[in-house]
Amino acid sequence: MASDKNSAFWESKFGKEYTLRNNRDQNDWDDFHLKTWGTTKIKMYESFLSDLPRDAKILEVGSNTGLQLVGLQRMGFTNLYGIELRPFAIELSKKKTRHINIIKGSALDLPFKDEYFDLVFTSGVLIHIAPDRLKHAMAEMVRCSRKYILGFEYFSKSIENINYRGNEGFLWKADYCELFKEQFSDLKEVKKEYFKYVNDVAKKDAMYLLEKT
Repeated sequence: MASDKNSAFWESKFGKEYTLRNNRDQNDWDDFHLKTWGTTKIKMYESFLSDLPRDAKILEVGSNTGLQLVGLQRMGFTNLYGIELRPFAIELSKKKTRHINIIKGSALDLPFKDEYFDLVFTSGVLIHIAPDRLKHAMAEMVRCSRKYILGFEYFSKSIENINYRGNEGFLWKADYCELFKEQFSDLKEVKKEYFKYVNDVAKKDAMYLLEKT
């Protein structure tokens, strides 16, 4: 995802276990979000993407097993792509998805032409990219998007390193919306919303939509 160290980490047994933990069907995915944030991811996306044409070309960076993309497909979106680092996750995603293009690749080197997509998005992926590589990954997302950047990520006002199941240097919280705007002057904020945790209202994550001007 962000470096040789991170790539090796995510392609290791730990990465496989992460994929299996998140290998839900759509009903379980909906239930997980209801129990965690009090709403479904579909409702979150509907709030941010209601005006986006259903034939818009969309790329998910870090698509894992394809849950987000299938969710968007449930909403009527038809032109969906994913890029994922781990072959194991791609194999699982191919069993779960139909008519969605998912390929192997890194957030640091997206194999697409400039402005190829109408929307490029992440869900819980930027949090795993080291701060010294984050601008590079963001730049790739911005380069490949013709119009929109969407994200749903752990939130903190400043970049905060989090111990991740006993591992250091693989998980961060930040205000990713602000980081995008600080680093790319052609991005403007369309919408940003915080989602508090049902069992810990002091903790929240952020969804944001940015538009290229």
